[in-house]
Amino acid sequence: MSKHIHILGICGTFMGGIAAIAKQAGYRVTGCDANVYPPMSTQLEAQGIELIEGFGVEQLALNADVYVIGNVVTRGNPLMEEILNRNLPYASGPQWLSDNLLRDKWVLGVAGTHGKTTTTSMLAWILEYAGLTPGFLIGGVPENFGISARITESPFFVIEADEYDTAFFDKRSKFVHYHPRTAILNNLEFDHADIFADLNAIETQFHHLVRTVPNHGLVVCNGREDSLQRVLKRGYWTPVELFGNPHPNPLPKGEGVSNAGWNINDENLVSLNGIAQGTLHWDLMGEHNRMNALAALSAARHVGVPVAQGLAALAEFKNVKRRMEIKGTVNGITVYDDFAHHPTAIDTTVAGLRKKVGAARILAVLEPRSNTMKLGVMKAALPASLKDADWVFCYAGNLGWDAREALAPLGEKAVVKDDLNELINAIAAVAQSGDQILVMSNGGFGGIHDKLLKKLQS
Repeated sequence: MSKHIHILGICGTFMGGIAAIAKQAGYRVTGCDANVYPPMSTQLEAQGIELIEGFGVEQLALNADVYVIGNVVTRGNPLMEEILNRNLPYASGPQWLSDNLLRDKWVLGVAGTHGKTTTTSMLAWILEYAGLTPGFLIGGVPENFGISARITESPFFVIEADEYDTAFFDKRSKFVHYHPRTAILNNLEFDHADIFADLNAIETQFHHLVRTVPNHGLVVCNGREDSLQRVLKRGYWTPVELFGNPHPNPLPKGEGVSNAGWNINDENLVSLNGIAQGTLHWDLMGEHNRMNALAALSAARHVGVPVAQGLAALAEFKNVKRRMEIKGTVNGITVYDDFAHHPTAIDTTVAGLRKKVGAARILAVLEPRSNTMKLGVMKAALPASLKDADWVFCYAGNLGWDAREALAPLGEKAVVKDDLNELINAIAAVAQSGDQILVMSNGGFGGIHDKLLKKLQS
């Protein structure tokens, strides 16, 4: 077994998670990145993982057994070029993980455009609650665990199965490496415009995933999504359980197809094939989270967790950091942090908050910083996604398209600023007691939450 791995691009959530579980599994782990700073750097150093700033070729003196390459690494990276020149052994993160740590596991993979992190966290928690002590690798920090990754003696491993590409030398989606026995297809929309030409290209990758699920496995699939119906119509060889659609579209006959259908009504009563299973009692907001719950209950049942036990676990589920996380309340004004960055996620997040706060004013604060959003592919969908907000504040620094023009349909309730401090001042100028300020970004957003709370205080 290769005992020493050196990870290039170690400070991303995913590669940092691999580093943590490799260390737990007994490997010597070192790593490097361009941005070695907290919280990931402190999290890794606390685990005894040696970090190096930058990608200097002198790191080859470490004589690692294998170099594990993150997808931030490109051709032209000096360390990577020398690895290639010397013909040293290297592998992508997903490939190394699959070959070395997942080979003997029952993998439960959670795929989808939205809700992967939350659903993976729910599923891992249900298995934990049921006493199965699963390993997991999650693209966020679930509050129930306080860590994003761990490896255990348990046969079960729950993983967030991302459709983003694997590495510069492997353009398949990460999830094709995981070989799940239980696969959740949570939803599927166009995203990642930097690597996918269109929705059909992503559907092809999802079908690659379906092809890897064994016939004694299970595919748990959102019954409301036409895109996923199209994926399954390309062929499937595994029982399928649909959720969220009271009248499932008839699927083409697959090998060993199951017609199980999961649903949840307005009173949160969960049913399977029309038979009541119990009621979901929890504080999470939004229809999307009810769908996430159905997916997690179905997948957990596949490994032997009764639905009643799954529901009891979800009653104690704490959400992932950066999912409607309250950052503080000042003078009656509450500031939330949320990871939403795709128009569909923005829409469901705002709608969920609206359902919770009723007539209170919602001030939506947006940073379009994902690759897809920066390219402007989704800009036309933004105004409709923000319809439930009373005010919309958009940070347009570093955008390659005109945010003012894109948000013009919202009229005077949309405020666009290119400077972060000007944006904070504009929000503070209209905020009043009782307001809910919802900050949405998939990045740090310049520390806006704390700056805003300080400004509101003054």
